[in-house]
Amino acid sequence: RRDGSGCLMANPKTTLYVGGLDEQVTDAVLHAAFVPFGDIKDVNIPLEQTTQKNRGFAFVTFVETDDAAEALDNMHNSELFGRTIRCNYAQPPKIKGGGAGFATAPVWADADAYAAEKEKEEERDDAADESDERRDANVD
Repeated sequence: RRDGSGCLMANPKTTLYVGGLDEQVTDAVLHAAFVPFGDIKDVNIPLEQTTQKNRGFAFVTFVETDDAAEALDNMHNSELFGRTIRCNYAQPPKIKGGGAGFATAPVWADADAYAAEKEKEEERDDAADESDERRDANVD
């Protein structure tokens, strides 16, 4: 990979996302498919909780960043168990909130806004209850 000036960029990523997997693919199969590119630190295939079958994607972590880059270049859009697999550098898990998908404030930062909203809801509910009671009183 090169930056705009043509210089090689150092990519610190060692974990690849591998998508489009057949449900028959196991850790051992993925390890065997990716080990030609370098030493593998970990293979993780998330499973469906109910069926215990793979979810169609996995993460392969290499010891060296160069090995991950070589695997990415060679394995992206390759075929495994009759299916075309997609490889990308894995992204860190995102936390809900914040413009970029990451929370920029602590969880409790919204507590005042939440309390104010709840108070408004309660006031609306109380006002609706009072108008219902007045209407019911006028009917009798």
